[in-house]
Amino acid sequence: MKTIFLIGFMGSGKTTVGKLLSKKMKIPVCDTDQEIVREKGTSITNIFETIGEEGFRLLETKKLKEMPLRDYIVTTGGGVILRQENREWMIENGTVVFLDTEPDEILNRLKADTTRPLLQGDMEERIQKLWTLRQHLYLETGHIRIHTTGKLLEAIVEEIKERLEIH
Repeated sequence: MKTIFLIGFMGSGKTTVGKLLSKKMKIPVCDTDQEIVREKGTSITNIFETIGEEGFRLLETKKLKEMPLRDYIVTTGGGVILRQENREWMIENGTVVFLDTEPDEILNRLKADTTRPLLQGDMEERIQKLWTLRQHLYLETGHIRIHTTGKLLEAIVEEIKERLEIH
């Protein structure tokens, strides 16, 4: 089976869904952000402060392309779709699952999270702006779209498994 790439806005549940999907499907999972943090020995926030968003996006592309292409789940950062190179690479080399979450739900999930460099300031306004800018990129990249708003984790994972069998 081709690698499964989970994409979606920050707070859409990619990492959490990826872990449970990995357990249910009995295949490994890897989170690109966590791998970058491990490799660099510092937080995403510090990486953004040191080399900026563009520098981080280059690291993200490099890490994405290091991932196995068979029998694997890769959870990505919310901005992985900003680079056309990444979108094309995931589409060509795996099955891309878009976890589509409404902005209000994202705000509820992230309102206490102070570790996200792109959400500094008015979080609600930043989420709405970024969501609007990115939504079409998620839609054009995902082979499979899963609506997650208001759904339990187990239901999301079961829907992904069912849709993967059809895909």
